[in-house]
Amino acid sequence: MPTVADPDTVSLVADLCDYIRANLETPLTLSHLGKQAGFSPAHLQRVFKRVVGLSPRRFADACRLDRLKTKLKGGDTVTTAMTAAGYGSSSRLYERAADQLGMTPGQYQKGGPVTIRFTTAKCDLGWVLLAATEKGICWLSFADSVVQAETALRAEFPAAAVDRNDGELEPWLTELQRHLAGDQPHIELPLDVRATAFQRRVWDALLAIPYGETRSYREVAEAIGAPTAARAVARACATNPVAVIVPCHRVIGTDGKLHGYAGGVHRKKKLLATEQKN
Repeated sequence: MPTVADPDTVSLVADLCDYIRANLETPLTLSHLGKQAGFSPAHLQRVFKRVVGLSPRRFADACRLDRLKTKLKGGDTVTTAMTAAGYGSSSRLYERAADQLGMTPGQYQKGGPVTIRFTTAKCDLGWVLLAATEKGICWLSFADSVVQAETALRAEFPAAAVDRNDGELEPWLTELQRHLAGDQPHIELPLDVRATAFQRRVWDALLAIPYGETRSYREVAEAIGAPTAARAVARACATNPVAVIVPCHRVIGTDGKLHGYAGGVHRKKKLLATEQKN
């Protein structure tokens, strides 16, 4: 298991992360970053990966992708978003970003040239919305009303063809409802979600948490080999687009308390209560 870095080193790496975010348009070599931190390039690589869970290069790539997505969703042109995110050329943009976006940047800006089917149902947690592409489930969320649930879905995929299709999704919805009721502990449904490498590592760790059990954010960080990345783990949980299927509700604070959950802490509490009594 990796050795936990001392507080001073963690603070230094956090400052370095801020520096990388502020200079995404500038090629940052390990030598350059090492000088900023006072480390040799090799030592910086080891320390940074131990603290963050990613190498400096992969961290910078993830930051660029996040900024690109924010700019595109905010209405910037592809060229403007590309520049703001620090991609040096359009070829680099399409090489690095298109695979993670699952589509070209222009298509992502429009919400994606995909058809999304969805269905909703009343459950003990309020309303659940399940949405899918032809490849698998791309969105699963809870809300207080159908309108609220559908509004959130359309905001996430602003220009996709979003249509209700209760009949086609009924088998998946039935399986999900049985799981929510505690009648089917294990659920395996096809997914179509995009994620950074770090998000996937976290989500894979969540899938390994047994039904009815919990882990702390720190324990999940340790499980993926990044013991000081608890906050990054929390962010990966918060951006999980398929609640319950990827069980981010099973992650709690080190103090044993229930912290943030996209569907509301009250729903997190009910989900865990259902699992722990079965």
